[in-house]
Formats: sequence, C-alpha cells, structure tokens
Amino acid sequence: MPANPPPESIEQLLSRARELPGRMLSELAEDVGRKLPTHTRSHKGIVGQLLEEWLGADAGSKDEPDFLALGVELKTLPITGGKPKESTFVCTLRLNEISETSFRDSLVWRKLRQVLWVPVQADKEVPVPARVVGLPVLFSPTEEERATLQNDYERVGAIIAESRLDELDARLGTWLQVRPKAAHGGVRAKAPSAEGGYEWTTPRGFYLRTQFTERVLARIRTGHAVLS
Repeated sequence: MPANPPPESIEQLLSRARELPGRMLSELAEDVGRKLPTHTRSHKGIVGQLLEEWLGADAGSKDEPDFLALGVELKTLPITGGKPKESTFVCTLRLNEISETSFRDSLVWRKLRQVLWVPVQADKEVPVPARVVGLPVLFSPTEEERATLQNDYERVGAIIAESRLDELDARLGTWLQVRPKAAHGGVRAKAPSAEGGYEWTTPRGFYLRTQFTERVLARIRTGHAVLS
C-alpha cells in the first residue's frame, strides 16, 4: 500500500493519529510497503520518515511544516526510561537571515506553532520493527513558552548580528539550543562578518532541549492529548 494522501483537515489528521497508540513500527511499515532495519545507527530518521508516509505528510524536503495545508509539523519523540532520549532538531539556522527575521516570521516559529508529537519506544535493546508507538499529542506552545522560545531565538540573532559566532554553542538558550548540523566537518555556511561582508563557518541548527519535550510528555500524561 502506498503512503496515505495528505489529510484535508486537522480532524482527519487526528483521526489517523488515534490509530497509532500501541502499534508496532513493523505494522506501520507493512501498511505503506516499507522495510525497516533492525537498528537506526546507519538509518537515522527512518522512524520519522515512516510516520510521515503513514500519516500523509506532504512537505518533503521543503522548509515548511510537514502538513503543508494544515500548518502542522510532525515530530517523533524517542522515549527511553519514560523520558525523551535526545534533543529534537527543529530546523537549520539561517545565519545570513536570522538577524533580519522576526521570531513571528521565522521558520522556527512556523515549525513549532503547532506540532503533532508522536512518542516512540527507543530502547536500544528493542529492534526497530518491534518498537511501539505511544499516545500522540497535538501541541501548541503556551504564551509563556512562546515568549521563552522567542527570547532564545532573538539572543542567537543578536550574537550573529554582532559576529560573535564563537559564542554559539549548545549551552546557549533555555529551550532552543544551537548545535552543529552538517554531514561532515568540511561543510561550511556563509555568515555575516564584523567587517560588513561574510565569513565561512560551521552550519548549525536549532534544537529543542529535552526539558521542553518533557513538557510535551507531561501534557500526554495529564490527558491533554489527541485521544482526550
């Protein structure tokens, strides 16, 4: 069976999401005719790709939310020991644009304004096909959460505008952190320089700290989830 067509409404997307809890990844893969590896070491992103196909995400490689017509981003949330396993990639940090783009108009906010989070078992001793999907939640940041994300974003923008690129590391930010994002160490990105031109630097991306995604899990545990 091919991938599902894009959902035409939030209600249709949530209807599909209601079918996910308790299902193994092998079952979802069979639904869309995909084969799964035993582990993810050399197949990073395979679980997210599977859920995109199964739920009908249609953005592909575009820098837009995964469900284009709905403005909804899809994020898998790997869980080990009842907690998020790792930080979550949001989007590439556009070094030559961020200081001129407001948070409200940024790709970061378009990606985080409305997210369908899907928890997935990620214990390394469990083969990928046998891993079980948890209860999804359609999550929008509260005003307080939005303000904190905006502050993190604007702080990064100010550092880049002042060409203090050496200060961009994973320690920065309350919930949004900046980390290198490149296939290998030889990749370079263009960034504004102090002299008014450009300099070459390591490509970076915005990531959500696990402290933020723990809030997502808290909403699921307190009943603020798709099935409620």
